[in-house]
Amino acid sequence: MDFSFLSGILTSSWNLLLNLVDIAIVAYLIYRILGLISGTRAEQLLRGILLLLVFSVLASFLNLAMVTWLVEKLWIVFAITLPIVFQPELRRFLEQIGRGSFFSGHIGLNPESIHNVLAEVSQAAGILSRNRMGALIVLARETGIGEYAASGVLVDAAVTSSLLVNVFWPNSPLHDGAVVISGGRLERAACFLPLSDNPNLSLRLGTRHRAGLGITEVSDALAVIVSEETGQISLAREGDLLACADENHLRQALELEFMQKPHWGESLRRRWFRPDESTAKAEKDRA
Repeated sequence: MDFSFLSGILTSSWNLLLNLVDIAIVAYLIYRILGLISGTRAEQLLRGILLLLVFSVLASFLNLAMVTWLVEKLWIVFAITLPIVFQPELRRFLEQIGRGSFFSGHIGLNPESIHNVLAEVSQAAGILSRNRMGALIVLARETGIGEYAASGVLVDAAVTSSLLVNVFWPNSPLHDGAVVISGGRLERAACFLPLSDNPNLSLRLGTRHRAGLGITEVSDALAVIVSEETGQISLAREGDLLACADENHLRQALELEFMQKPHWGESLRRRWFRPDESTAKAEKDRA
């Protein structure tokens, strides 16, 4: 038996497998980076860099010496400034790596406890919507949002619809700001959240919606938003805004987020190739 021939086949197969794994990892990293920067100022900068890259190739092909020299110097500047410009996106990317999973969707509770929490949140949103009372409820998942929760008042109570309604009742001491639910408990109220920096958002969106979107851009948390003007219930996730017809629709959407993982192809198509979808939805809901 020719063992050298068999060894050659095994070596070739192993190298092919390594190449496929290498390509898959690079493709996945590119997909995740595109998803993270979608809808931010970094997205616009990246598109500018891609155009500059094309321009650089053309200048080199046409032997434009001065242009090629200038572009080479610009790459040095970009190498220094990009980590600063992309700091928020890099932070989110590294946080997701630190969690050990990019698409996890649990809050450290058993399914029954999760269902109970989501049911109470949905019921409260329905009551607040019918009474035209604004609300912002954040459901923390794996990314730590303690720095934002710390800005609020400690509550540490069981999650019930009646408590949530009382918190957001007009003239309540805690009705301004957001409620943060973590570990199945209503942890804090009257919290200040970061506003979204998405340049594609409609100017008609108020501070409450921008804050709800903002916290989902810097973490994997979900945000339930009730409009004070229209009573519209919305769910924010990963910088996107989903309009919910009623509390039942909201509950279904929440359970889908916590119990199932998104389809990566649809997620990429929505967040990169259709960056203004959240704006279109918001404008449609408020029309």
